[in-house]
Amino acid sequence: MFTGIITDIGTVLAVEGRGGLRARIGTIYAAATIDIGASIACDGVCLTVVARGAAAEQTWFDVDVSAETLSKTNLGLWAPGRRVNLERALKVGDELGGHIVSGHVDGLAEIVAMHEDGASTRFSFRAPASLAGYIAPKGSVALNGTSLTVNEVNGTDFGVNIIPHTKTATTWGAAAVGDRVNLEIDTLARYVARLAEWNT
Repeated sequence: MFTGIITDIGTVLAVEGRGGLRARIGTIYAAATIDIGASIACDGVCLTVVARGAAAEQTWFDVDVSAETLSKTNLGLWAPGRRVNLERALKVGDELGGHIVSGHVDGLAEIVAMHEDGASTRFSFRAPASLAGYIAPKGSVALNGTSLTVNEVNGTDFGVNIIPHTKTATTWGAAAVGDRVNLEIDTLARYVARLAEWNT
């Protein structure tokens, strides 16, 4: 489990096709603190560490990405040099600063508009029709692993404000209209919808 509070911007160092994808990601996390088998959310996708080490003062870890994950996320776009939002798994006693995030991406949302709103940037996203019903004003979504609050919803489109700190502490400062981002709906919304469906 995660909270959607990004703790590092990693860099894809290498990718290799292996049926799915093997990727090496550079990070500021100390190699000795990264356990083999640990879960790290990479752009919001929960991935398992399969190797780790350090070279030339650069800590790195390797992950395997399945074909199924590639079909549901934007990880197929990974190439050396790409920056990715990283978050380590939640530990008992950690501060829950965002919302409960599983790292199981539901689909891709597209950035359809951006404009400055005071010191913040207002983003408009378009969600797949199958997921739009789970997104509510003042509810939470995880976008590329970042916990964000929904401002408004209009059909399949929804908006969020991204503050200056978030733009510098994550990859959102480099986002552009047309980007497709990993979308995870709020787990609570999923269960409420399922309960309502079951009771009809």
